[in-house]
Amino acid sequence: MPSRRPLSSPSRRPLRRRPAALGAVVAAALAGGLLTATQSASAAGARIHDIQGRTRISPLAGKQVSEVPGTVTAVRSSGASRGFWVQDPRPDGDPATSEAVFVFTGKETPKVSVGDAVTVSGTVSEYYPGRKDAGLQSVTEIADATWRTVSTGNPLPAAFRLNPASVPNRYAPDAGGRSIESLPLRPGSYALDRYESLEGMRVSVSDARVVGPTTEYHELWVTAEPRQNPTVRGGTLYRSYADPNGGRIKVASLVSSARRPFPVADVGDELTGTTAGPLDYSSFGGYTLQATELGRLTDHGPAPETTRKQKPDELAVATYNVENLSPATPQPKFDRLAKALVHHLSAPDVVALEEVQDDNGPADDGTVTAGATLTKLTDAIKSAGGPAYAWRQIDPVDGQDGGQPGGNIRVAFLFNPARVSFTDIEGGDATTPVKVIADQGRATLSASPGRIAPTDPAWKSSRKPLVGQFALRSRPGSQVFVIANHFNSKGGDQGLHGRFQPPARSSESQRTAQAKLVNTFVKELLAAEPKAAVVVAGDLNDYPFSPALKNLTAGGVLTDQVDRLPQAERYGYVYDGNSQVLDHMLTSRRLSRADYDIVHLNAEYADQASDHDPQVLRVRP
Repeated sequence: MPSRRPLSSPSRRPLRRRPAALGAVVAAALAGGLLTATQSASAAGARIHDIQGRTRISPLAGKQVSEVPGTVTAVRSSGASRGFWVQDPRPDGDPATSEAVFVFTGKETPKVSVGDAVTVSGTVSEYYPGRKDAGLQSVTEIADATWRTVSTGNPLPAAFRLNPASVPNRYAPDAGGRSIESLPLRPGSYALDRYESLEGMRVSVSDARVVGPTTEYHELWVTAEPRQNPTVRGGTLYRSYADPNGGRIKVASLVSSARRPFPVADVGDELTGTTAGPLDYSSFGGYTLQATELGRLTDHGPAPETTRKQKPDELAVATYNVENLSPATPQPKFDRLAKALVHHLSAPDVVALEEVQDDNGPADDGTVTAGATLTKLTDAIKSAGGPAYAWRQIDPVDGQDGGQPGGNIRVAFLFNPARVSFTDIEGGDATTPVKVIADQGRATLSASPGRIAPTDPAWKSSRKPLVGQFALRSRPGSQVFVIANHFNSKGGDQGLHGRFQPPARSSESQRTAQAKLVNTFVKELLAAEPKAAVVVAGDLNDYPFSPALKNLTAGGVLTDQVDRLPQAERYGYVYDGNSQVLDHMLTSRRLSRADYDIVHLNAEYADQASDHDPQVLRVRP
């Protein structure tokens, strides 16, 4: 769930910077409030469970430890965060204290092997992936380490089994939005506490269902609780803020790609057999099983969907986030989007597009036009056997609509002129707000296409809604107002798996303000024409249970069609193993009896043309 979903991906793996000497470690810890001045002494005779302690922060943070015994269970031999995991084969019996720790060696490949019994000396530290101010949890490590190999070829400690019996249903303790770092771990009560109590230890999942597809970074998501909020196609449904689905675990691999390529998995597939390795923590997704043993990929995932063709007297409206589309986008993506629109979506009459970039994409030179982008897409649609779509859009002010820098993303309409007409009314531009005009009991617009309140602060660095007036040619007088939207992203929100619980959703207030403006505009249309046919569509970047959607539907002026689907079908986006709703199609009362379909063909697949699934709404205006 997007903490959440940045409009353009940040640097994926920031380098880990370490203090050069113990003094710097202690100084940084003192400044961060993690240590007291008396903690810089050596901690002799410590075992790993003493280092880990019963909270998320080591009671020995900043101290030097010596001759800490353990067995090497895994080695990270590449990247800027190299090191190895050691686990104590003689646990203390306390479920709250982890028996393993990561030994950080920086860019140096450690000269150890799995199965080595070692004693490690060094400085205990807390490393915050993505920096401490990102709000994430820390990883307890031993840095500036030296070690001595005592013996080789030792058996590894048995992996802790992650399953419905061992992972609690409740996700995290409620600290009123404050840090949970100082709270005693309760691994029998909270999923996050369970995982923290296993930090660095060998864990395993068996016959694990894939709930998040393989990414370009060779990661995927599985669930340790297959009956936890399942979707109809094998995913895990994100149903409420109170239930983030604690069974989700990210899987990466420490197995050499030359020996075993990372599985290319889709949602609904299975890692059959055992997947096991140390439990790590990452800024991208939280707790991660670093697999030294990977289950075999079994294909159970369903095929991409196709929706039915609209009937002659039905108007088919679709929404599709095409993910930073520009002429610089490789032709195969245009071809796949075209195939989806023509064949999987059955050539909708009107398409609300999101993330249409300007004519030179991310090149930041002041270009704002998007004719070349839309021409390339509509040409691909014709080549795929589809209609000769026309389009309408309004160029934004350069750099004012957010998204990838230089890209000037915006929403746009495609429409099939053989089946629908567009009412062109001059006057729409980037900064002029469209108005509703009452005309003898009918509503019309001051400009079509027009932008809703484009200079309102709610739209700062965000896409402005576009409204247009359409009519179905087979039904004279069938006026339909379509409002295309792309609300601001969840960038900046605290992560579900972070140390602040419940996490703050700072981006939510802007989407709520945006929703209020669109709701007000719809009310103005209905005041001018009580039975006006209105469709509000697009990537709203929020959930059906969010304040934004509650404000968008306030007063009963709009029906969110996703709420009419069976609950297990309510999703079109997959993030960190959670299948969720970000895109919506809403209708006024006149069109509330609609045939609505989320067409699953992207979000659940490793190979995708966009990270969003499109949606289609069929109505009789």
